[in-house]
Amino acid sequence: MGAFVPVTEEPTVVSDPSAVSGRETTARPSRASLRTAVVWDVLKDALDRRVKATGKDSLDVLDTGGGSGNFAVPAARLGHRVTVVDPSPNALFALGRRAAEAGVADRVRGVQGDIRGLFDVVDREGFDIVLCHGVLEYVDDPAEGVRNAAAALRPGGSLSLLAAGLGGAVLARALAGHFTEARHALGDPAGRWGEGDPVPRRFTAEQLSGLAAGAGLDVGSVHGVRVFADLVPGVLVDTEPGAAEALMRLEAAAAELPSFHAVASQLHVLGEKQA
Repeated sequence: MGAFVPVTEEPTVVSDPSAVSGRETTARPSRASLRTAVVWDVLKDALDRRVKATGKDSLDVLDTGGGSGNFAVPAARLGHRVTVVDPSPNALFALGRRAAEAGVADRVRGVQGDIRGLFDVVDREGFDIVLCHGVLEYVDDPAEGVRNAAAALRPGGSLSLLAAGLGGAVLARALAGHFTEARHALGDPAGRWGEGDPVPRRFTAEQLSGLAAGAGLDVGSVHGVRVFADLVPGVLVDTEPGAAEALMRLEAAAAELPSFHAVASQLHVLGEKQA
């Protein structure tokens, strides 16, 4: 695969630039890694299993709405070929720079586009792993988005879905003292707390799993993401010795428990396409 080459296309979807961030490799976890460690661990495990299943050292990975490469660049560091489709030219420019700085520009390709017109810019069944992170909240038809992401998978491949969780937003508004907004989000079909809510749509674990199943995928795992990380005061994590490491372990322990899915800021579903 060649180096990063943007392809011009009119974007129709705006992805959330703060939705995800790649896991840091420093000795002390950063705030970003605290929020995404669970997702990266699940994703890395899926990559490793696919490598063993196919016998290929290098996989083809598609990151829809991948922005500046928060997950794409770490995946490329593992030796995989990554295509990032994103509507933002600025994000794709940052992706190219980030990939170059990481020494993986030859394994990362950026394409301007969106998940609705995905097959205008990539091939069907062309990828071993597809990421759809922070996208479904912003598309007009989430089911169509998941179907397109699943159609980009080769048989036996895995789809990583990450989206905003309803319960986490309700809890956050309530803890901030905005009780009316919290109640509004509970009853709103899109899970929004009001007109000023910047997130167009939120999901429950059942809804997100249902979208994956509706696209013909076998749901392998469901994780709650940022169960505690968004609620713990930053000053505590940054100043208390060992607090960041302990919080990361707590996030990992709670992530798979269904009782915590209902209060997670984000939800992660891994679906597999039947071979």
